[in-house]
Amino acid sequence: MTNSETPISEAVATRRTFAIISHPDAGKTTLTEKLLLYGGAIVSAGQVAARRRARQATSDWMQLERERGISITSTVLQFPYRGHTLNLLDTPGHQDFGEDTYRTLLAADSAIMLIDAAKGVEPQTKKLFAICRARRIPLFTFINKMDRPTRDPIELLDELESVLGIGAQPLFWPIGNGPSFRGVYDRRSREVHLFERTEHGAKRAPVRVTDLDDPTFAELADSATYAEFRDGLDLVEGAGHEFDREAMLRGDATPVFFGSAVTNFGVELFLDAFIDMAPPPVARLALYAGAEEAVRLQPDAPQFSGFVFKIQANMDPRHRDRIAFVRVCSGRFERDMTVRNVRSGKDVRLTRAVKLFASEREVVDEAYAGDVLGLANPGSFAIGDTLCDGASLAFEAIPAFEPEYFASVRNVNAAGYKSFQKGIAQLSEEGAIQVFFTPEAVRSEPIFAAVGELQFEVVKYRLESEYNVAVELYRLPYTLARRVHGKPATGDASWPSSAKLVEDALGRPIALFESEWSLRLAEEWNPAVRFGPFSENVVEVAS
Repeated sequence: MTNSETPISEAVATRRTFAIISHPDAGKTTLTEKLLLYGGAIVSAGQVAARRRARQATSDWMQLERERGISITSTVLQFPYRGHTLNLLDTPGHQDFGEDTYRTLLAADSAIMLIDAAKGVEPQTKKLFAICRARRIPLFTFINKMDRPTRDPIELLDELESVLGIGAQPLFWPIGNGPSFRGVYDRRSREVHLFERTEHGAKRAPVRVTDLDDPTFAELADSATYAEFRDGLDLVEGAGHEFDREAMLRGDATPVFFGSAVTNFGVELFLDAFIDMAPPPVARLALYAGAEEAVRLQPDAPQFSGFVFKIQANMDPRHRDRIAFVRVCSGRFERDMTVRNVRSGKDVRLTRAVKLFASEREVVDEAYAGDVLGLANPGSFAIGDTLCDGASLAFEAIPAFEPEYFASVRNVNAAGYKSFQKGIAQLSEEGAIQVFFTPEAVRSEPIFAAVGELQFEVVKYRLESEYNVAVELYRLPYTLARRVHGKPATGDASWPSSAKLVEDALGRPIALFESEWSLRLAEEWNPAVRFGPFSENVVEVAS
């Protein structure tokens, strides 16, 4: 049976589309690399912290990411494993890029929550978990860095339940920690998996499989490590922590795995378990043109549909291209097919869709629900756009986060004005920053608005490295942005000295305030004007 004859339902059943969430430095980039290693997508994993790097981290494609050893963009890594197609949506690890992470989670069907075994649940983990909980995204917990001194595993389970309010159901149990870490016990198969270290963890870890009754098992660990392992396992078995898949799919429980990404201990076991337990693509709410209520569009429905959850400029610096990332939600994508962009109402022929692997790409002939397509974007697509054939429909809008930091931007070299304008237009299109302008003024010194301060540094770096534009940024005292409904630009509105009226790229009025007090004052002075949340977003479905 050829690919084009494969029933949609069969293809969808083999898809696993997931993201990884964690606090910075929990080992997200390293785990991503090791999943690719065991998935056969790469032959040698490049650790972020390795002293002797044979290569850079595959998932970190931007030069600034490689220089600083952090993930500040999201990317897509598709690879086959055990007859399945895995779509790994790599997310930014830094908290200042939470908006990008949020949009990526909208495209995922499940998520891996990475926990540092020495630190437990950390602040950024709690924030990202809250997003997953609100959307009922099934979570798999991987407690990492068991090769270092750790907290007690029972204590870590208790923290997951008490801090996050989710049932923690351990499927692996660790044998030792730090230098004494020897492997894991798989509670499902009742097998002991003992690992050997490899140089820098760049290759697959040799594994020896045995059982609890093997006398040589006890001899491989010191008496204290073995006794601690048996005591902990007895507690877990006695507590009745049995895996409940339905509770996981509801977001009420999470299976827990222990391991060490840097040494490869437990990674392949985890990947195998994930394939067996993770959900395939699920139905999504869609509103059809003329309908009053949304319906659940099944992933194996014949109608093709998808939505744009990310736009990235200059993934290939040689071509200065822009790529729109589209999560396929239903139907079958076929090369050269024509779809409608519901927002613009225009038909678009998808002649050169690509499969992405970090910055690399490969032309795609067909794709199914759960897959992510990269579409060349000459300005036709925006974040949140729904693409479909047949009857027009729209998926739920992707909200914009409230910016909390603001800065004025000046182009140092007037000769580079066109490149400056092109750069800010394309970077704002990505959603990394919001760009505002003073009404009825030349748009030569825009105002940048961001969720986190590091975004300013990244945008400045990218303007200089990707557009050859030198800029200066000056922090502004504003902390709030509100959409303005009424007629504030007629001269009738009164503004506190600690407020400023600006407009976005579409000319819509935005008010900036230094404090809540300044906002309340503006509301009192202008009762006919409504100051709405910045995240207000209305999507109409074109018929």
